[in-house]
Amino acid sequence: MKIINVLKVVSLTGLLAYSSISVGQNAVIVNGTPIPSAKLDRLIQSSGQESTPEIRAKARDVLITKELISQEAAKRGIIKDPQVQDAIEQARLSVLVSAVFEDWVTKEGISDKDLETAYDSMKGQLGGKEYKASHILVKEEKLAKSLLAKIKAGGSFSELAKANSLDKGSAINGGSLDWISPAALVPEFSQAMTALSAGQLAPAPVKTQFGWHIIQVNDVRVKPVPTMQEIKPQLVQMLTQDQNWQKAKFMEMMEGFKSKAKIE
Repeated sequence: MKIINVLKVVSLTGLLAYSSISVGQNAVIVNGTPIPSAKLDRLIQSSGQESTPEIRAKARDVLITKELISQEAAKRGIIKDPQVQDAIEQARLSVLVSAVFEDWVTKEGISDKDLETAYDSMKGQLGGKEYKASHILVKEEKLAKSLLAKIKAGGSFSELAKANSLDKGSAINGGSLDWISPAALVPEFSQAMTALSAGQLAPAPVKTQFGWHIIQVNDVRVKPVPTMQEIKPQLVQMLTQDQNWQKAKFMEMMEGFKSKAKIE
């Protein structure tokens, strides 16, 4: 659950006021009101930052700012304003809704059927053939044909890739893309590559949006499909990031709550 990072938001307002006051188990005392050190620790933990002296000082400033605003709101009577009370209740409810939903999903909201459906939609992308391919990328078709002719005549693919390929990431490795799935490539490259067997060189340069490619397949293998249990964390992540799934699950959660509630 993502809750607003109070430390970041308040610091941007420029309202932070430094204080090093700390008495006993309190992080600071503001106008006689103690703020426990445990509250400071929770604030730092929720920010995801390391508890360094600098971060602790900034977090303490945030607590001071929050307390001063709370005290001033009470002093001015603002806290009793019905609109302010409604807004506070709405903010509280928003946090509780997210927290309850996250807890429910974690403990009981993800069914075996959910996982199986996600797995079925995902497993087609996980298996199949992988190709250990190499390529040389150039801008001009004429140069591509010239280099291909040199390779066919016995020239070193690796050396020609190092000297000519515009794909510097693979050129340094002699044009090697290592093991790669066809789905990870643009269609023209993928189509040409999958038509080749291990050890074959594409008979002609292949044009894509990036330029002209000389393609060579060094090896082919079948990648086994992992079991549902092996990729369960990825399946859970995929489900919980799906907004349609979230909406459906929220409705399911609320129907469950209502069915168990005594509503008169």
